[in-house]
Amino acid sequence: MKTHLPKVNLDQRKWHVIDANGAVLGRLAAQVADILRGKNKPVFTPHLDAGDFVVVINAEKVVVSGKKETQKEFMTYSGWKGGEKYTSVAQVRAKHPEKLITHAVRGMVPKNRLGRVLMTKLKVYKGDQHPHSAQQPQALTAAK
Repeated sequence: MKTHLPKVNLDQRKWHVIDANGAVLGRLAAQVADILRGKNKPVFTPHLDAGDFVVVINAEKVVVSGKKETQKEFMTYSGWKGGEKYTSVAQVRAKHPEKLITHAVRGMVPKNRLGRVLMTKLKVYKGDQHPHSAQQPQALTAAK
């Protein structure tokens, strides 16, 4: 048997814009990760980058369920003794709301070279303005 390898046209990549206003963080991240990988296309191949570009706007208005706003913590480690820092979702939302969506999507793409390439196609913005209007992105509704 021969393995069919689809041709991935880099010129055919589309741009999508998703409004995160009122969207649940996990559902939104899963939807964005699928589009970045190309799982919504018939030419999906696990080891190829066949996905589209995604622009997420209104990142500060994304919703987390339950008590995650105050109880969920992100940990960073400097490598030194006692170098652990914990920040809650509320603190991250106040300083850099884009990092909430970026962190959630990064956890849903492969942890290898392909995943790093996929993350370059994700653009997240705090407000409702973005500089990618020249690419004529298509509006998608976020999974609620």
